[in-house]
Amino acid sequence: MWFLSTVLPCVALASARHALMPRDGTTLSKLVLSGPASLPMDATPPLNPALASFSIETAFFEEYMGNQSYPNTLSQNLFENLKERTGVPAEVRIGGITADSTFWDPNQEAALYNFIDGTGALRNTTLGPQFWNSVKLLPEGTKIVMTLDLESLNYTGALDMAEAAWKGLGSRQISRFEIGNEPDQYYLNLDAQNYTATWEPWTVNISKALGINYPEFQVGATAIDPLWPYNTPQADAQFDCVSALAAGANDGHTVTTCSEHTYQYSVCDPIRAPVATLTNLVNHTRLAEYLDLWQPRIHSVRTQLGPDAFVIGEFNSVSCSGRANVSNTFGQAMWLLDTTLYAASINVSCVYVHQGGPLALQSSTQLNHGGLSLYNLWYPVDNQNGPIQVFPSYSAYLFVTEAIGHSRSLRLSNIFPGRQANGSSITTAAGDPSAGQISVYGFWDEISANSHDYPTKLALLNLEIYNQTDSYPRPNITIDISAYLPKKTQEVMVKRLTAPGADVILANATTWSGQTFASGVAEGNIVEEKVSNGQVVIEASSAALVYW
Repeated sequence: MWFLSTVLPCVALASARHALMPRDGTTLSKLVLSGPASLPMDATPPLNPALASFSIETAFFEEYMGNQSYPNTLSQNLFENLKERTGVPAEVRIGGITADSTFWDPNQEAALYNFIDGTGALRNTTLGPQFWNSVKLLPEGTKIVMTLDLESLNYTGALDMAEAAWKGLGSRQISRFEIGNEPDQYYLNLDAQNYTATWEPWTVNISKALGINYPEFQVGATAIDPLWPYNTPQADAQFDCVSALAAGANDGHTVTTCSEHTYQYSVCDPIRAPVATLTNLVNHTRLAEYLDLWQPRIHSVRTQLGPDAFVIGEFNSVSCSGRANVSNTFGQAMWLLDTTLYAASINVSCVYVHQGGPLALQSSTQLNHGGLSLYNLWYPVDNQNGPIQVFPSYSAYLFVTEAIGHSRSLRLSNIFPGRQANGSSITTAAGDPSAGQISVYGFWDEISANSHDYPTKLALLNLEIYNQTDSYPRPNITIDISAYLPKKTQEVMVKRLTAPGADVILANATTWSGQTFASGVAEGNIVEEKVSNGQVVIEASSAALVYW
């Protein structure tokens, strides 16, 4: 029986695999990875080259990409940088809360029109035929997830948008349709049964109208976190992908993927805002325990729909548009890197980091109002929250895409702190003396020599918070990777992701492999280090990609 437990009696397992030498009560000076180096049983299927993807709020899409007359070259360059590293563009979901108030007008001259009322609230969005030309400004080959309006319960409107997208972009560019954004949050008080009663026939009828005879829809897009324990009547009653499938969402054989949304922290209300801090965000234990809540659902969805069927279709650090000095920092870059890799390690096939802006109708008590979101990876236009700029978090996606590279046979596992036999994360209480500060991932390439015996790459993350304003010397840890190298004398190459501190908010102070990307393109020379003794030093608030 597959299960996940919050009781984690795993001290012996962790200490058997790794030796850790404490500098003091909280900081480690050395970590010895003791293996085994062979492909772990829990390794993922081959990674999706578009693992690190994007969700862009429908109403803000033109601000991100511009239009045919005035393309946004900053956004174009930033997307192209990612494609160059894998050969495959990041996927883009066009969706978010405004998708449920977005309508199609075939006679509208403007690509996108937002109706904003006298109070400054964005009431609805209308797309015209020129919108698809804005979408085509994305890198060639970009796959689109198009979200249709469900909340209005207007089937004709949803069909009109689907037909327009199908005609404007074509079947080769549209990866799939999604009907509704976060339907578990609607004023309609939907549950899995009445959601499915509407959603399933819509997918069947839209498929027929477009001449689609294969699964082309993404179910779910729900937002409420799973309850724990997961196998209780209360948890079973939640509206999510699993309960929707049980209610018959795939009776018409239209479902290809399931999406759920994850926001670990929130400033949507005063009650949750105080814990949305940089220290809480940048910690592997908290991150892993949060994502582990989805493991039972991931397991169920993959069993029903296939190994690549579960995606995190929208996520970011702090819901309701992020928090200043948390979401716009290099600390979030470290969180984004660990989140993306850990999600992949529990068989999430793709994650879509959300980009948009505060919306007045989203929450009457939220911290943010107006402009673009503080958690965005860049600002494509000047706005009340700041000028055009790139934030440190963008560099996390450079790391991920470069780690995957052009391989289509790369498998991943979290090798420190690792996972118990029952699937749950090893925590501080159960054998992680780093207290969530260190995270290590291995990459095994099935087509390489000794493919199952040794990894070909390692990602080493030191999540210990060090701020540029701190007056003490920057801590570091030496990670001994010798047990994972095919030769005792193996020389390895190291590329580093770093900044002066976790509190840095400037991309021109953030470097990936020695280069900055504040202008949208690489500036400076690539820096790669050679290490020949199997000992890699990682400073606090930094990460390294090691390969050979």
